[in-house]
Amino acid sequence: MQLTKKLQRAVVSLAIDRTLRYINKNPEENLVKLICKAQRLAGGVFPKGVFDSFRDAVTDRENTWSRFAGNMLSDIDHTVLKKMLLALGLGSYNGTKAVRANREKYKCNIPYIILLDPTSACNLKCKGCWASEYGNRSSLTYDEMESIVSQGVELGAHLYMFTGGEPLIRKDDILRLCAAHPECAFLAYTNSTLIDDDFCVRMNEAGNLSLALSIEGNKETNDSRRGNGSYDKTIKAMRLLKSHKCLFGISICYTRVNLPVVTSDDFLDKMVAEGVKFALCFNYMPVGHDADVDLIPTPEQRQELYSRLRVLRSGKGGKPMFIMDFQNDGEYVGGCIAGGRNYFHINSAGDIEPCVFVHYSDSNIRTDTLLEALRKPLFTEFWHNQPFNDNHLRPCPFFENPECLVRMVNETGAKSTDLISPEPVEALYERCSGYAEKWSPIADEIWKSSKHPNPKTQFYRDTPEGREKLKQDAPEKKKTECPHLPKGHI
Repeated sequence: MQLTKKLQRAVVSLAIDRTLRYINKNPEENLVKLICKAQRLAGGVFPKGVFDSFRDAVTDRENTWSRFAGNMLSDIDHTVLKKMLLALGLGSYNGTKAVRANREKYKCNIPYIILLDPTSACNLKCKGCWASEYGNRSSLTYDEMESIVSQGVELGAHLYMFTGGEPLIRKDDILRLCAAHPECAFLAYTNSTLIDDDFCVRMNEAGNLSLALSIEGNKETNDSRRGNGSYDKTIKAMRLLKSHKCLFGISICYTRVNLPVVTSDDFLDKMVAEGVKFALCFNYMPVGHDADVDLIPTPEQRQELYSRLRVLRSGKGGKPMFIMDFQNDGEYVGGCIAGGRNYFHINSAGDIEPCVFVHYSDSNIRTDTLLEALRKPLFTEFWHNQPFNDNHLRPCPFFENPECLVRMVNETGAKSTDLISPEPVEALYERCSGYAEKWSPIADEIWKSSKHPNPKTQFYRDTPEGREKLKQDAPEKKKTECPHLPKGHI
């Protein structure tokens, strides 16, 4: 870490310590002052309305977010809170400036977040999960993970998520990496089976690691996909983490079967009671040779979920946890965030993939730097073609716009990275095209009939080079189609 950044970190760290002590004296009144301090530190990097909303929330005792803030202050170790604020606040502040500068400098997508798989191994066999078939086939070394984070920090990425496989099989290396990079925040998606007292203590000592525990509703819906006994093990891990005042949330893969349960008041209220502070939700994706298309939620279920999410996050009557849905929240981030636009994924064999669900690549960390991968054909296609649909409720280039991924993979020569059964991208198209066709009119009706946020995202098409490229495109192509898609390609 550079000397100037170390000094900056020390000053901010001292300010946070003093602020937290002051808040403890009168949380309801003094929490507002923490928000004001954060706004001054941000220096206009983030929209003013974000901080105004925070202030409005914490001044209302019954507000969902006031309750959330109170729970964070009472339930989470304050040293952890400070280290996370430094990583997510100060780290993101410096990282955001670097990301924006590097996008201009290198003329390509530069991410805020990097996902990586420490290992392909997993000790569970969840139905419909590609990782359950991989076994202990490959792993990233510690030095490779360290190189990924160091390169990422130089580009501006300050948030790293461990996926897999079960990442906590490598928990010693993960904790070592967290200690080596206090300027970054880390999160591990885990099945929770390897969490014990010793790990909780070490996790809090690092301070910049949080966990997302996989759970899919009640015991019946969870264990039907994840195996008998997995629900009880997850609840036990939650209670252990809560007793140690660790920061953790849940990861929900919602399916046609479990969706009514994982969005129910009973389930979510129980999660809040068990100490859960956030929920990262994603639609079941039919990826891998063992994919089960019958697990994909119906378009009608997704429409209901879209409305339900707005209720769950409302200031009045919502749930005091941060809930994010990668599929249905595309409107908040300008559509697809993959391909390095906001994030990309590195699998356990070192393949650099546009998305955790897009198992195709034309680069590898053992032959390419991260920047070289971002400027290679596959990632360049993502940069040139995002958004894949002007309706951000249809963001994905394979789930809602599967013809886009087919074209990009075939035109760039990207190879399948499936560790067991490499497959042509057309196979993925066949699994998704039916759903995409049925979801399209529903999504378009929602999009036309309601207001949507403006994330103020600049795409390639907004640059001088992009505008010139659009002029050269065939005039009959609609903006809602995948850009440059040859007619009759599928």
